Amino acid sequence: MASRDLTLGEAARAIGVSADTLRRWERAGKLRTKRDSSNRRLVPLREVERLSERPQRHQAGDQLSARNRFPGVVTSVEVDGVMALVEIEAGPHRITAVVTRDAVEELGLAPGVPATAAVKATSVMIERGAG
Repeated sequence: MASRDLTLGEAARAIGVSADTLRRWERAGKLRTKRDSSNRRLVPLREVERLSERPQRHQAGDQLSARNRFPGVVTSVEVDGVMALVEIEAGPHRITAVVTRDAVEELGLAPGVPATAAVKATSVMIERGAG
């Protein structure tokens, strides 16, 4: 492959991370960049190739894409109308989720039932079973 430099955005897309991540990597010494005449960061193609070799990532399980999963036990369920508040104790963590009454009934959520809180962005989803 010909040696050329990519803009920060091009390099981020090629590696599969954000431009902010590349800026942090540069500050931490994990990424070597150059500057053009306008003082913009340029990433050598060899750096992109080096960083594109990704290690095996944590597997989320075979049914849900969320990576942050907290297996635990339901400690309380408060149903009010069509919504419910479910609290799970997951090790040192206490997770609270607002779910539908239907979800509580379909999953059979009640105090003492094993369940997993799956957190993705600002949402908390509940999965029946501890693991």
